[in-house]
Amino acid sequence: MDPEPNQGAKAHAELGASTQSVAADAVTAPAGGAGLGGTDTRRKPKAPAAKETAGLAANNVRRLRQAAMMSKAELARRAGVSPLTIDRVEAGCPCRMDTKRKILEALGLQPSAAKEVFPDEDLG
Repeated sequence: MDPEPNQGAKAHAELGASTQSVAADAVTAPAGGAGLGGTDTRRKPKAPAAKETAGLAANNVRRLRQAAMMSKAELARRAGVSPLTIDRVEAGCPCRMDTKRKILEALGLQPSAAKEVFPDEDLG
């Protein structure tokens, strides 16, 4: 016979109490380990380097899309491209001529309007 039938329950209760105390310590400690005498190891956002922004060209895709009250997903669906492509084009990343043509058509514009939509780019 087992001399102490509730021994498992007692050990479980002790374990629960110790985990609650560890969890409480984690909540009260400052982020980044600064409370332990260390330094703050959180990353700070870097300013974009000139190298990263050098290939970006301003365009009017976002302005025209918003004027048409169209979401990025809707423009992407109508143009037959991915929403990520629309995101990149609006950010000024370079894209293929075919993609520009698809975006113009999805916005309801003629190909002759390409210079107004993509003013800083050489369109051939």
